Amino acid sequence: MQSRPLAVEGAYEFQPKTYHDERGLFVSPFQEHGFVDRMGHRLFPVAQTNHSRSRRGVIRGVHFTVTPPGIAKYVYCARGEALDIVVDIRVGSPTYGRWDAVLLDQRDFRAMYFPVGVGHAFVALRDDTVMSYMLSGGYVRENELALSVFDPALGLPIPDDIEPVLSERDRAAPTLAEARAAGVLPTYADSVRREEALHAAGQPARRP
Repeated sequence: MQSRPLAVEGAYEFQPKTYHDERGLFVSPFQEHGFVDRMGHRLFPVAQTNHSRSRRGVIRGVHFTVTPPGIAKYVYCARGEALDIVVDIRVGSPTYGRWDAVLLDQRDFRAMYFPVGVGHAFVALRDDTVMSYMLSGGYVRENELALSVFDPALGLPIPDDIEPVLSERDRAAPTLAEARAAGVLPTYADSVRREEALHAAGQPARRP
């Protein structure tokens, strides 16, 4: 399994090997040994899995979770094609305000790891695009917040050839600067502490 760090500190891209034959294909989007080789620890204990289906042009995000508790994610595209975007919104982070984007599709079956505290958005580039998530925490409505994907200060790579389809919440979301002024953004220190706690929780129990 190939992997590489992204421009946002703590975020990574993973690319598994795909096996093709006359029956079709087989692929493992998440592989523990490959994850451990890159990260130095096991994946967080999975508390919830999510599945979304979107038509071309749908944009979800930029979403983030109040930290603490914070949530880490492992995401891949099970069908269709999406531009997946990670945004560093952790106040005090060495890469604060930066973003990176990865094309997720059925050619390379790339996946992305999102550390605690960052923002996540994706753009569906085909109809019936299905995104699959593993999450370190369950959904709590009041902890889930959003930022504007059209924030000019961020300059996210929203394609020009789509008609954006957003929820009312995402259309009304504040800019990064407005959210920071309101004091709702995660801090880098809190995010790292939560991330370290997840790493510890993901380790196998020691035998007496």
